[in-house]
Amino acid sequence: MTSVTRMPRALRPFGSGQYRLLVVALAASLLSAGAWIVAAAWQVIELGGTPIDLSIVAVGASLGLVAAVLVGGVVADRVPQRRILLVVEVVRAAVFAAAGWLAAAGAIEVWHLAVLSFVLGVADGFFYPAYSAWLPALLPAEQLLAANGVEGVLRPVAQNAAGPALASLLIALQGPWLSFLVVAGLQVVAVGALGLMRTTAVRREFEEGTPAHPARQMFVDLRDGFAYLLRTRWLFATLAFSILLVLVVIGPIEVLIPFAVRDQAGGGAGEFALVLAAFGLGGAVGSLLVSSFRLPRRYLTLMIIAWGFGCIPLAVIGVTPWLWVMVVATFIVGFLFDAAQVVWGTLLQRRVPPAMLGRVSSLDFFVSLALMPLSMAIAGPVGEWLGLAPAFLIAGLVPPLLAVITLAAARLGEDELAHPLDDGPMDPTQVTGAEAGGGFAAPVDERHEPPPATGGRDGGAREGSG
Repeated sequence: MTSVTRMPRALRPFGSGQYRLLVVALAASLLSAGAWIVAAAWQVIELGGTPIDLSIVAVGASLGLVAAVLVGGVVADRVPQRRILLVVEVVRAAVFAAAGWLAAAGAIEVWHLAVLSFVLGVADGFFYPAYSAWLPALLPAEQLLAANGVEGVLRPVAQNAAGPALASLLIALQGPWLSFLVVAGLQVVAVGALGLMRTTAVRREFEEGTPAHPARQMFVDLRDGFAYLLRTRWLFATLAFSILLVLVVIGPIEVLIPFAVRDQAGGGAGEFALVLAAFGLGGAVGSLLVSSFRLPRRYLTLMIIAWGFGCIPLAVIGVTPWLWVMVVATFIVGFLFDAAQVVWGTLLQRRVPPAMLGRVSSLDFFVSLALMPLSMAIAGPVGEWLGLAPAFLIAGLVPPLLAVITLAAARLGEDELAHPLDDGPMDPTQVTGAEAGGGFAAPVDERHEPPPATGGRDGGAREGSG
């Protein structure tokens, strides 16, 4: 333990062998996802597609995610999370292989990509709640910020930088079909790493007696999750802000940036990958910076401001003819977005009771991404009818206004002061029955909760219990 505490804060989770295997699986999966983004987009363009066609493909993924994520959260609170992740990675490998076979045979069409994207979205709907719920079972509470920082570095580096770069190289060599097949092979690495890990028990105590019908169990679990969301002010306010932010921002980022690169800067797949790489590099730097320090005292305020005001550089993308300006703009957006995301992931794992974490994580994705299909569906038409400049102007200037309104209306400053999160080690005298192997208490309204925990592995459970 002493050798671990002497390591830099951002690297302490790597003292766990199980966590190192999880990082290998996560890196391979994210690399595949990043390559898919560029390969699918350029496959649409090679088919003579328009922004509307690319919107259809993007909507497929988001619809799959929204359709599956609530079920994924319920499953993550009932089934060992390692098993869920194994199935997800196998499904993703099959999807990439199918896309590669169709593209190599010259038979692929836009609707094929949309259907395959939908399946990938369904897989993601099971992946995110399971990963979020499993991480606190592998690491102590004081290392969760660093672990989320590692994910925050891996996600942009692998998904937004290395993955797109790999795809652009393979596209230049042969075409999108080769990229699809290579990333299918990468999924074997993810499956192998997860296969070497140990299965951990679900951190939840179930009631004894005759089990209810599975459909009724799912309904009760979802009802409890929604009830916790609605009565927890900081959670509800943040997700309400997120759903509007997604509506305004995600469509232009996912659908319109490739066309801005092509039409304004005269770029191709390589230049598009460079813009995504800048977004990824900025996210990596932001995540690493946040994970190297303690959780900020004003964690809710800084998180909302970073998300809202971090969108301002998007307004420049729609008017600049220079690729380097797009690169700088996406770097700044990535830096602030991912820095805030590291804080957010840690808050869920620290302030949400362990028995609810899978469902709350799924509700996080469901509520915040509920309008993602609509955002992607309207981005293409808006880009064609109004032009790229107005579309990116809206994406850059509306979020700061939403951030200010959210902070003021929900009084998040008061909440973060009332619930400080100390990253210090757990006091042995504060170990509860849940930490000792017993059940986890059910959540109650935070307005009637006891004084906040001062850190430790059971901090989230004690904060949400009566």
